[in-house]
Amino acid sequence: MILIKNGRLIDPESKRDEVTDILIDGKTIKKIENGISEPGIDKVIDASGMIISPGLIDVHVHFRDPGFTYKEDILSGSKAAARGGFTTVVCMANTNPVADNEGIIQYIINEGKKSPINVLATAAVSVGLKGTELVDMEGLKNAGAVGFTDDGMPIMNTAVVIDAMEIAKILNVPISFHEEDPNLIYNPGINEGKISEKLGLKGALKEAEDVMVARDCILALKTKARVNIQHVSSGQSVDIIRHAKLKGADIYAEATPHHFALTEEAVIKYGTNAKMNPPLGTEEDRLSIIGGLKDNTINIIATDHAPHSGEEKEREFYKAPSGIIGLETSLALGITYLVKKGYLDIAELLEKMTINPSKLYNLEAGRIKEGAIADLVLFDMNERWTVDNFFSKSSNSPFLGHELQGKVKLTLCGGRIVYNDYQSTINYI
Repeated sequence: MILIKNGRLIDPESKRDEVTDILIDGKTIKKIENGISEPGIDKVIDASGMIISPGLIDVHVHFRDPGFTYKEDILSGSKAAARGGFTTVVCMANTNPVADNEGIIQYIINEGKKSPINVLATAAVSVGLKGTELVDMEGLKNAGAVGFTDDGMPIMNTAVVIDAMEIAKILNVPISFHEEDPNLIYNPGINEGKISEKLGLKGALKEAEDVMVARDCILALKTKARVNIQHVSSGQSVDIIRHAKLKGADIYAEATPHHFALTEEAVIKYGTNAKMNPPLGTEEDRLSIIGGLKDNTINIIATDHAPHSGEEKEREFYKAPSGIIGLETSLALGITYLVKKGYLDIAELLEKMTINPSKLYNLEAGRIKEGAIADLVLFDMNERWTVDNFFSKSSNSPFLGHELQGKVKLTLCGGRIVYNDYQSTINYI
């Protein structure tokens, strides 16, 4: 048994926020109350000054396994996730081979069982991510897929989208969409505007996202499916999603830390480490995303963790791949750019990183209560630290060298300590 003493427990679902003790027996939370003292306790952790949250949940990661394991694999990605306070992640389907068949889904699930955290798999919506022929959605759900997405590729065929939404509704699983019309993208990864002009590049029109978001919001209203709009980057898309939700659409929406922390100006300073799809937008877009987070139009923070090798990112801008890693900096970026600046309080931030992702995928995780699985993260909201290394195989991040606030000190998954950085702030008794 593990006893965590004197930590500030924040559970966004129950709105519980108090300093208390938590007793963990095996994989589950046995007791939550002050002054716990029982025989048979193996380890006591003094969490004074720490926040105890449900383990974080990331609904949007690329672990590159199978097919691109020189960038990341399920084990290295899981270790990076644990360091960032995540106990559950949802892997995207754009692997090689594509996760459009039961064999790949079962491979990801089985490899995930060897990792320190909970690794879940989505399946592709369309065969080969080609956007024309639907996969066997029922069969893939039965094989263990928790949802469906062609992330990385938009589905341009509207009839295919309607059919997929209707099946997802019947199966009671979410369907997630990468919203970029390729016909409005002249060079991916950079916003069409003053920065692209300064670099002599054509870019991606923000309308590439807006028109796709508008379509899928309309279809969500029609089909009543649970739809997740991935990595929102455009202020106008925030407005469109807000309107659709007010009309009754069952829509979730993600914001990434890089889209609420950075603007297109970052491309000048960080080059290809600020190249991602959809691209960083204007300051107006950034503030609109923060506004969407404040009013719950955007109800999930997801990293879109996208590892690439140094060699790939060192290519010329238009030749380099899009995407950055994010698992090890996500919580700190939320604290630094949202909580410390007064946009959200810490409970509101955690809601978007725990219980809301859990609800999207019908998970038991994301809660702290007696009898629940002991997936927990302990962190110091005020500790400053400099981003200088990663557990990920890749280091493609614009936040290298940045000083952030909010440091993960301990991550427990299923009652087991899977990450430990407690020097001088968390003491074993």
